[in-house]
Amino acid sequence: MTKDEAEKRILKLRELINDYRYHYHVLDESTMSEAAADSLKHELSQLEEKYPDLITPDSPTQRVAGKPLDKFEKVAHERRMISLSDVFSETEIREWVARNYKLVPNDTKFQFFTDIKMDGLAMSLHYRNGVLEQAVTRGDGLVGEDVTMNVRTIENIPLKLRGEDIPEVVEARGEVVIFKEDFNKLNEEQEKRGEKPFANPRNLAAGSIRQLDPKVAASRPLRFMAYDLVTPVEENHKKSYERLREFGFQTSRQDKVFDNIEEVFAEIKRLGEAREGLPFGTDGMVIKINDRKIYDELGIVGKTPRAAVAFKYPAEESTTRVKDIVIQIGRTGAATPVAIFDPVEVAGSTVRHATLHNADEIARLDLRVGDTVIIYKAGDIIPQVKKVLTTLRPEDSEPFDYEKALREQYPDLEFERPEGEVVYRVKGLTSDLILKRSIEYYASKSALNIDGLGEKNVVALVDSGLVHSISDLYRLKVSEIASLERFAELSAKNLVEAIEATKTAPLAKFITALGIRHVGAQTAVSLANNFGSIERLIDATEDDLLKINDIGKVVAESILAYFSDEDNLKQLEELKELGVNPTFEDPNSLPLNGKSYIITGTLRSMGREEAEDKLREKGATITSSVTKTTTALIAGEKPGKGKTVKAEKLGIPTISEDEFLKLI
Repeated sequence: MTKDEAEKRILKLRELINDYRYHYHVLDESTMSEAAADSLKHELSQLEEKYPDLITPDSPTQRVAGKPLDKFEKVAHERRMISLSDVFSETEIREWVARNYKLVPNDTKFQFFTDIKMDGLAMSLHYRNGVLEQAVTRGDGLVGEDVTMNVRTIENIPLKLRGEDIPEVVEARGEVVIFKEDFNKLNEEQEKRGEKPFANPRNLAAGSIRQLDPKVAASRPLRFMAYDLVTPVEENHKKSYERLREFGFQTSRQDKVFDNIEEVFAEIKRLGEAREGLPFGTDGMVIKINDRKIYDELGIVGKTPRAAVAFKYPAEESTTRVKDIVIQIGRTGAATPVAIFDPVEVAGSTVRHATLHNADEIARLDLRVGDTVIIYKAGDIIPQVKKVLTTLRPEDSEPFDYEKALREQYPDLEFERPEGEVVYRVKGLTSDLILKRSIEYYASKSALNIDGLGEKNVVALVDSGLVHSISDLYRLKVSEIASLERFAELSAKNLVEAIEATKTAPLAKFITALGIRHVGAQTAVSLANNFGSIERLIDATEDDLLKINDIGKVVAESILAYFSDEDNLKQLEELKELGVNPTFEDPNSLPLNGKSYIITGTLRSMGREEAEDKLREKGATITSSVTKTTTALIAGEKPGKGKTVKAEKLGIPTISEDEFLKLI
């Protein structure tokens, strides 16, 4: 092959290889196999090696890493590289739009341009006569570093721009990133070599670009994702993106234009749901006023443009303060510590508490009440304490004494820590015994009053293996129950019907039935009246609970501990799926709302528990002692002398059983 023939061949090879690169990286399609493309690159490198004077800076062979640098040269940006203000809610976005409308003529109508916010290293690429001349990092926005040698090794960056009508000067900006799949493969290779895996794609991308040896950058699967065309200036951001792709740059392909902000909110939701499936990491969405003239005229405040913001999706980690550490007794008798937090948003939901697993974990973290902690969601589901920020620790804090806390929170129980175990358990209680007691209480008259589910029948159901949890009650079949010694077909049918009837029990009765420590019938009524649903009660904070008159710190701690237990939450979810949907009636609509009664003596018509329930169903409050706020004393046979005397002394009326029956 003569030199003239080689030159023609070289030009055609470069064109074909660049076309392959464009289709592969920008259009996400392949014009040939990777092996075929490698073969063409190999032929090109051999020809250039034979005729080195034919090598040009834009040749695909010139991506190869050069010699290590002594340092990076500083470069001033011709146009400042800005950062964006963060917003975290629809309200903040609306406020941003309203502020901008105040600065433009009244007849202005904004169009909004959106794109995913990629998590990488910001970079500015400069081209002269279509050929890559320089690559500069953001730096402080005014001055960056020349990292051209490293950036040239990135496969998806065009060394020569595509198209016919290319301006003399082009400046494109974007992020240098590493895709998730590439990052995972890289870490697998690290682990195979026995080396420490990299922490995250963003840090790895930034660190690779800032290596003085370009061979390091060349060895990493870096990509450049363009997000702005500084020069030439197009009339809007959408056209800038279209021009970037025409030049041969890869973009996120998530860019869109909307005529109103409501459509932008819908796009935020869509991207929020889709972002886990995207090939690159992201923590938000960029929103810009699309018109470039308006965008530029609105100007910059500090380091951020007025006409653009970055909406941030809920953080995967956050900091909060530990308000308390309470201990929950689970269904197996295990005592599990739970940290109660100031509520904080993490990964899309409000976190109020997190399990601390056991006493050893508290000691390992050296966690104390009052500490500021970093929390995260393990598997995006379960809140966990990652780290204690000891520098923010209150001066008067003391190490958490686990055994002392057990004695204080459960003075009537005895605990033991079996040898070789990390968990404290209630002494003398087995999981079966706890389950039987829980079901007995769930079915008792003061709770859901399930006829046919007394102590002996509960034992039969549990011992037979038909019931392993409260939710299993709602899975029972007549044929299964009838097969047990204590039951016949009719009694089995009656029991199933009685259980089924509790699916729409009053909310207060359902709360009582859960058996939350320190929560009796009257406290359950207060909780039902204040929250109106089991879901809202689950989400209650300590402050929410302490606002209720008859709930103090001990009761609040017990409620928080119950609803922070994963087993309890799982059981509640199962009950909901099985159709258990407690009903709630607004107490303000009940005839005895705001009235308080106390019963003394024996009633002929019903037991005291039933009588109290009848009053509560009408909205009344039941107390154990006569006070100034008592509406009336209900006296049956042989009333207590102390209560009747005190009622007379305070001028509280006493009513008979017949009057009580009329009342209810």
